[in-house]
Amino acid sequence: MIIRSPEPEVKVVVDRDPVKTSFEEWARPGHFSRTLAKGPDTTTWIWNLHADAHDFDSHTGDLEEISRKVFSAHFGQLSIIFLWLSGMYFHGARFSNYEAWLSDPTDYGTQLSLFTHHMWIGGFLIVGSAAHAAIFMVRDYDPTTRYNDLLDRVLRHRDAIISHLNWVCIFLGFHSFGLYIHNDTMSALGRPQDMFSDTAIQLQPIFAQWVQNIHATTPGVTAPGATTSTSLTWGGGELVAVGGKVALLPIPLGTAYFLVHHIHAFTIHVTVLILLKGVLFARSSRLIPDKANLGFRFPCDGPGRGGTCQVSAWDHVLLGLFWMYNAISVVIFHFSWKMQSDVWGTISDQGVVTHITGGNFAQSSITINGWLRDFLWAQASQVIQSYGSSLFAYGLFFLGAHFVWAFSLMFLFSGRGYWQELIESIVWAHNKLKVAPATQPRALSIIQGRAVGVTHYLLGGIATTWAFFLARIIAVG
Repeated sequence: MIIRSPEPEVKVVVDRDPVKTSFEEWARPGHFSRTLAKGPDTTTWIWNLHADAHDFDSHTGDLEEISRKVFSAHFGQLSIIFLWLSGMYFHGARFSNYEAWLSDPTDYGTQLSLFTHHMWIGGFLIVGSAAHAAIFMVRDYDPTTRYNDLLDRVLRHRDAIISHLNWVCIFLGFHSFGLYIHNDTMSALGRPQDMFSDTAIQLQPIFAQWVQNIHATTPGVTAPGATTSTSLTWGGGELVAVGGKVALLPIPLGTAYFLVHHIHAFTIHVTVLILLKGVLFARSSRLIPDKANLGFRFPCDGPGRGGTCQVSAWDHVLLGLFWMYNAISVVIFHFSWKMQSDVWGTISDQGVVTHITGGNFAQSSITINGWLRDFLWAQASQVIQSYGSSLFAYGLFFLGAHFVWAFSLMFLFSGRGYWQELIESIVWAHNKLKVAPATQPRALSIIQGRAVGVTHYLLGGIATTWAFFLARIIAVG
């Protein structure tokens, strides 16, 4: 028998001090912001609500503290990275018929989606690298300690670099589009013998064909035991088919390939021109030598210096995003049509290959009208006529994404000589005459408007293309 003293009674005292609140109180403007809670003199508080959400300067302390806590733990850093990567792979795989690809490795929808997905990711990474390089130039670059190094020498030669690249873009633009304009004109005049094509005036990609041939024949010399080259696309081999569907075969190159690749060269060079100019002129220019003091992004410099607009590093990133969109769109359209025309298809028991579009790329893609008629319009029939079918979801996405894309134009058209610039010009004039009002009006800034515009433009365009591609390839593939 164990005898122990009785346990003392402990009285737990809980200090109850409830704070009364309600949804109505939370919904009142300024409840979570002391600055806004003071009470606005005008409708400025409406725009402050939008501006504060993106004003990282006012949240610098919070961001630094949170960032240190998160990234000081390696697992926290890895979790964020893995979450980010998993999100990309989830969207790229789940919504690109990944399950169908597991059961059918020749699923054309997955091949097209994977190519498109990686092209978009690469494009955004390129623009992102230029944007962060420009931020580095504005925020972290110190010209006093970087004298005569590589970057300093590049900056001293920036005028020559940009002017030469500018001339390259002009040359490529006139000649690459000039070939298409010539073909469209000759086609309209009924003179196919005067067009640039494989059956008339040939512009064969002899260097690309030479590279193809080298890759196809070299393994026989360097690796005599090899049964084939590194890829059947180089040529010199038979096609690979799985279950009657063509998986891979030698890809022919001709005049159409030559023409569209010079369009690729043009759009890529213009994108590089814009982004590189934004980096090299991020700190200063002849028109605005103190640009570094204005920061990475600033709106029009006001009437005090001639109303200079669209000259900040951010504006170059904005324009670079549009040209990146142009470049990637042509690339993925080229891939989609070329593969449907010359690679993807079915093979009969007799060995006869029937391609999805019957090999029309070589003759139709040499004119702008051919791209509009035989690619965009002809291949959009599946998504346009998807009502009432199993592809109807893509039709809804197609319509909705078009709306998002068109919605962006409302913000982009108002970017010059409007809203903030107009209002700031009025304020500037009042200050000049010393009749400035006590309360100053504000509008959605040019920077905010352009950011909203380009975001909807890109997301709307990407979703439109995604719906167009998948509705087409699921129906015919």
